[in-house]
Amino acid sequence: MAKLIYATNVSLDGYIEDEQGNIDWTISDNEMYAFWTDFERAIGTYLYGRRIYESMVYWETASAGGDQPEVIRDFAQIWRAAEKIVYSRTLEAVSSARTRIEREFDPDAIQKMKESSVDDITINGPELAGQAMSEGLIDECHLLLNPIVLGGGKRALPDNLRMRLELLGERRFQCGVVHLHYRVIV
Repeated sequence: MAKLIYATNVSLDGYIEDEQGNIDWTISDNEMYAFWTDFERAIGTYLYGRRIYESMVYWETASAGGDQPEVIRDFAQIWRAAEKIVYSRTLEAVSSARTRIEREFDPDAIQKMKESSVDDITINGPELAGQAMSEGLIDECHLLLNPIVLGGGKRALPDNLRMRLELLGERRFQCGVVHLHYRVIV
C-alpha cells in the first residue's frame, strides 16, 4: 500500500506563504534541489491544490537540457513522469501532461488510490492536505523548516486538528534548513 505524504517548505513560525502569497523566501540551492529530487524519486502521483499546481507547472516546460545542473534536469524529468491530480473548482484546464482536474476532495477515492498504488503519493497545498489530515489519510509529514520568521501568511498545518507524530528522522542542511520527517500515529 502506498503512503500519502505531506511534504512542504515552511517558515519557522509555520507558514508556507507570506501574507502576499509569495514563496520566494524558501531556500532553493543545489543541496535543497538534490534533497527534493531524491525525495521525489519514490513518488508516483502528486495531489495538488490549484495554487501549488500553478507554481509547480513550471517544471512541465523548464529546460532539462545541458544548460541546467544535473539535479535540476533530474527533478524536471521526475516531475513530468509523475501523475498529477489538481483539486480545484475554478481551474478550467491543465497545462501539463499526465494531469487531470478533480472538482471535489473524495476521501474514499484517495484511500482507494493508496491501496492500489505501487508508488507513494504526495499531497501539496495546505488546504488540501488539511482535508486529508482531517480524514486520517496522511501517513507521513516532511517539513522543511526554513530559517525565516514571516509573521503571517498561509499556515502549513490546519487549525483545530490534533495529530500525534513520531519523529523518524531529521537533517540539517548547510543553508540552515532543517528537515523533519514524521510518521502519523493512528
